[in-house]
Amino acid sequence: MRRARPGAPPRGTGGRALTSVGAGVGFDGRRSTDRGDDRTTGPEPTVAKEEQRTPSRLWHITLSVSGTAIPLKEVRRGLEQLAHDHPFLLTSRYANDHAEIRYWEEARDLHDAAAVALRLWGEHRSTAGLPPWEIVGLEVIDRETYHQRVAEGYGPPPAAPVGVHPY
Repeated sequence: MRRARPGAPPRGTGGRALTSVGAGVGFDGRRSTDRGDDRTTGPEPTVAKEEQRTPSRLWHITLSVSGTAIPLKEVRRGLEQLAHDHPFLLTSRYANDHAEIRYWEEARDLHDAAAVALRLWGEHRSTAGLPPWEIVGLEVIDRETYHQRVAEGYGPPPAAPVGVHPY
């Protein structure tokens, strides 16, 4: 906050008055017409074309992991912690040597959705206490394909109620 008399110019301005200056080229894609005189000191800046943004889509992810046998209690606890930390998980099925996680991911394209899915298990292994298993399967399908499969009866088996369930 500045302390000064009302109407007094800021210190160091020496009584100079402030004037508005047009935004110029690049501000909104056209030249400002506020001022009658054109005072440029160098070449006009180029306007970068606005990047086309692809809207994000929903992708159904099925991630399968497998490894050495672990007590079921530990597998369940790890998957429940993962579901608690990341409520986007729809359902997890598990056995003592493998598990399957299903969820929806929002991403720009299949490549982005797959990249996120492939990092899920490794990045959360220590924080959720997940078994040291490796990813052995990944399916990424768009929303329309998922619903088409379910409607035709050959899609993934209907998910058990949301949560963590044994096979």
